[in-house]
Amino acid sequence: MGGETNVESGNRLKILHYGNYGEPQGLDPHVVTGVPEHHIVSALFEGLVQKNPYTLEVEPAAAKSWDVSADGRVYTFKLREDARWSNGDPVTAEDFAWSWWRALQPALGSQYVFMYFPIKNAERFFNGEIEDFDKVGIKALDQHTLRVELNNPTPYFLQLLDHYSLFPVHPPTIKKYGEPHESYTRWTRPENIVSNGPFVLEEWRLFKYLSVRKNELYWDAARVRLNGIRFYPIDKQTTEERMFRAGQLHSTEDIPIDRIPWYRANRPDLIKIAPYVGSYLYRVNTRREALADVRVRQALAMSIDRETLINTVLNGIFTPAYAVVPDGLLGYQPPKLFDYNPDKARQLLAQAGYPNGEGFPGFELQYNSHEQHRKIAIAVQQMWNKNLNISVQLQNKDWKVYLDDETTGNYDVSRGGWIGDYVDPNTFLDMWTSESGVNRTGFANARYDDLVLQQAPRAASHEQRLELFREAETILMENMPILPIYTYSSKHLVHPSVQGMPSNYMDYKNYRYVDLQAAQDEN
Repeated sequence: MGGETNVESGNRLKILHYGNYGEPQGLDPHVVTGVPEHHIVSALFEGLVQKNPYTLEVEPAAAKSWDVSADGRVYTFKLREDARWSNGDPVTAEDFAWSWWRALQPALGSQYVFMYFPIKNAERFFNGEIEDFDKVGIKALDQHTLRVELNNPTPYFLQLLDHYSLFPVHPPTIKKYGEPHESYTRWTRPENIVSNGPFVLEEWRLFKYLSVRKNELYWDAARVRLNGIRFYPIDKQTTEERMFRAGQLHSTEDIPIDRIPWYRANRPDLIKIAPYVGSYLYRVNTRREALADVRVRQALAMSIDRETLINTVLNGIFTPAYAVVPDGLLGYQPPKLFDYNPDKARQLLAQAGYPNGEGFPGFELQYNSHEQHRKIAIAVQQMWNKNLNISVQLQNKDWKVYLDDETTGNYDVSRGGWIGDYVDPNTFLDMWTSESGVNRTGFANARYDDLVLQQAPRAASHEQRLELFREAETILMENMPILPIYTYSSKHLVHPSVQGMPSNYMDYKNYRYVDLQAAQDEN
């Protein structure tokens, strides 16, 4: 069997070989933030609910059922009696309550902690305004019953529960290897980790691969078709595409833009391109002297020719963006406060004290290692130089360094992207509130916070809620702590043997559905 490719052996052994973009920063569901981490954590852990990959409808997971009160504020979940941790312990309501208490510890540094804030008193507990966790709307009524009380009816609450930041962790394991509020302790190592998802961690070889195997103690193990998944951290799209052609990968995380025409013309059965609820953007560190003036940020935004960028560098597969929320999400229409306007951009830069770019101190644009990010950065750098006569240095960083520098504010302008965690405009707006761990720009606006966190959740109708969101996004784009570039499309190469991994609006994968069927043409 020595001549077998990964795809051939994978089909025979039911092992999925998956290109996963970058080396994961970690595997703690309450700490990680990136897409590579999401893919792995979703294989290892499971929340109360999950989503159907074909319809994106919420389905039972660790909870077998739930009831919602008439006013939409109280959810009562019944957990499965046969749900087990990978060491055989039962998965209990108290495990969820304790895990959520842990996620709300400020010292842990969860950057997704705002996902908990619809829950009654969760934000006040996190901020130290109340110290008694019993006052938070999270109660284990018995071993298999969890009650969650919200501040206000929250239309997307069930969708939140499928986000990894609300997954449970195994309390005894966390405590064995450190304090609950400590991040990146030894509990996530292969020899230590205890998880509750369809797969368990088998091996982690840094910068080579991370492999998981089927969890035989998983409550629905009989329906899990794969015996394992091997995730490969591949920063370069060209490398990933070459591995796919060589039969080393069943699926890629991305496709080199310049290879898309060839696949469309010659192997359309292998290429999957679909609308994607995500926004590509640049974060601006508003605390930097050169970027503190809003007129400078507006000039930068107006001097990017998005249409040309997409049609030349990106092969026309994305949509220009002038706000952060994708157009038409649940009927929402984002504001458009600017367009490509080099003349106006030069005027704004002059008003800020830099006529024709004179005296402008320049800045660095950082991006994580990725061919597409590099090409976009070069194009934008040239546009800023041509239209504003300013010098911008490019900084290519590996995934972990890039994330660390962005998190600590050690950047000027940083390549960013945001994939909707659920199908609602709120997922693109609450991240820019003052206390959000993923804001990272220095932007803080009390009116914006009030609209997103207080008024929108209490809106009397869906229409009124969208109006409040539009007002909030208008404030965001007037202040311009981010430079929206385009709305994503997902794009993957997928071998014909892969079943149960359909394209969908969230590029969501549910590994319980995935299967491998040996194709006659393995190449």
